[in-house]
Amino acid sequence: MALSRLLLLCMVASEVWDAETKPIDFVCNRATRRAMNIVAEMESALSDCNGVMTLSTPVPLPCTELHVASWENKSNQEKRGDIAASFRLLIEGVKAVRALNHPGCVASLLQKLENNINNYLLILTHLQLSQGPVVSPSLSCVPRSSQSLSTLLLRYKQLISGKLEQFMINLEDSCTYQ
Repeated sequence: MALSRLLLLCMVASEVWDAETKPIDFVCNRATRRAMNIVAEMESALSDCNGVMTLSTPVPLPCTELHVASWENKSNQEKRGDIAASFRLLIEGVKAVRALNHPGCVASLLQKLENNINNYLLILTHLQLSQGPVVSPSLSCVPRSSQSLSTLLLRYKQLISGKLEQFMINLEDSCTYQ
C-alpha cells in the first residue's frame, strides 16, 4: 500500500509543471501554452478506452461562453477569478468522479486531467497582476453537468482556448521581448 502511494506521488510529481517559477513564460510564450494543453492527447487516449464514454456521475462543467464586450470590461483580477473558479469547479468534479473507482483507462485519463487542471490553476494563481482590488473567484454563469467524458474534455478545451487564451493575450502587453 505504501509503495503504491509512493509510486502515485512520483507519477503526480512528474506530471506537475514548474508553475510557481514560470508563470511569465506561460503568458509570454504561446508555444509554452500550446505544449501544456494536452486535451488533444487526452481525447486520443479516450478513444483507446474501449468505448467507455460515460461517467458514473455527472461532472459540473465550466462556463466557457465568452461575450467579448463584457469580457473586455472586466479587470484582470475579475478575469482571473472567473477562470480560476471554472478550474476549481472542474477539478472538484473530476476528484469526485475519480473517487468512484472507474476502470483503469478512465481512471488514468481522469488523473491526467486532474493534474493538468491543477497545473493551470497553479499558474493562474501565481500570476503577478498589476495592483487592483482583490476579487473573489466567481463563475460567470450557472454551470451545467454532464456524464459524458468527451463533453467534459470539450468544455475543458473551450475554457483553455477561449477565456484563458484571451486573458493571456491581454497580458502579453506586459512581456518584454528581447
